[in-house]
Amino acid sequence: MENCGYCQKGELLAAFGIEICELSVSTLILFKEQSHPGRCIVAYKDHVSEIVDISDEERDAFFADVNRAAKAIHAAFHPDKLNYGAYGDTGCHLHMHLVPKYKDGYEWGGVFAMNPGEKFLTDAEYEEMIGKIKANL
Repeated sequence: MENCGYCQKGELLAAFGIEICELSVSTLILFKEQSHPGRCIVAYKDHVSEIVDISDEERDAFFADVNRAAKAIHAAFHPDKLNYGAYGDTGCHLHMHLVPKYKDGYEWGGVFAMNPGEKFLTDAEYEEMIGKIKANL
């Protein structure tokens, strides 16, 4: 937990993401690497590793947060598909990647790279993107 960016926030989170807002049982984070415009992470509020480590009610609330974030990403960026990834063999904190895919865009038709390291934005561009997401939450 002491090396978990989702729990510690600060520099650990800033290494890969920017907090957008708190949702009912999670935090919505903009992924800094934006090869997939609008890519976000929904991270559960507590440091648990597995979905089976939370109650049914908390699980339902977590997926409601994922759904709320997905709707905002669809409304803000109009992707052709939104992919969902739940990993954690290195981070061990329950979270889900929401990865917009565009037919004429990066990696259409393939599995997304976890962190391609190809497209980073200016602070102003991140703020504009966050504003679009917040306006649609």
